[in-house]
Amino acid sequence: MAWSGRAPSRYAIHGLDVARFQNSINWRRVKAAGISFAFIKATEGGDLLDPMFNENWRKAGRAGVPRGAYHFYYFCTPPEVQARWFIRNVPKKRGALPPVLDLEWNPFSPTCTKRPSGREVRRQARVFMDMLERHYGQRPIIYTTIEFYRDTGIGRFNEEFWLRSTAKTLDKTYPGQRWSFWQYTGTGRVPGVVGDVDINVFGGNRATWNRWLKARAR
Repeated sequence: MAWSGRAPSRYAIHGLDVARFQNSINWRRVKAAGISFAFIKATEGGDLLDPMFNENWRKAGRAGVPRGAYHFYYFCTPPEVQARWFIRNVPKKRGALPPVLDLEWNPFSPTCTKRPSGREVRRQARVFMDMLERHYGQRPIIYTTIEFYRDTGIGRFNEEFWLRSTAKTLDKTYPGQRWSFWQYTGTGRVPGVVGDVDINVFGGNRATWNRWLKARAR
């Protein structure tokens, strides 16, 4: 597509986020294709473990792809329960990227379509993030979408953000918001992955990326 503004192709550092939908991934081919990082779905709510998480986590690490794990938040389960579930399933590994809290509305959920107030969303997010930070020694990154961002005021947090916008650049969809990662497509193609995959960019150049890795990968 034609981007009005700085297109994703003009960023130096590109990465993936993956889940069970990508099935088995050839992480060595992914690495050879120039992918610099991956965020891997680990958990959802208080009792769901992505069935591909352990394989993806292990093989991405072996291939030398810097990787972090993400949790899809579920507004019908207390944040303490969800944090404990994530901690139970995601290893505390040297060199891992920060954990990610995925905050978005889920109107198609068969069991939970709650939309708490912005104040309640922010309270729950803080509880979850504080628990993960104490365990992993890293402050989680917040992933979110345009609608959720506008509805909840999550951008009031002085946190690190990973933002989704597949039709416009972030300066237009999240004006004034600082960010580290931008998910710009859900239909990308990358060698080593069968079918569509989410592709992201890091907001700085290669030198900035190396500094970020040194500071944030623990």
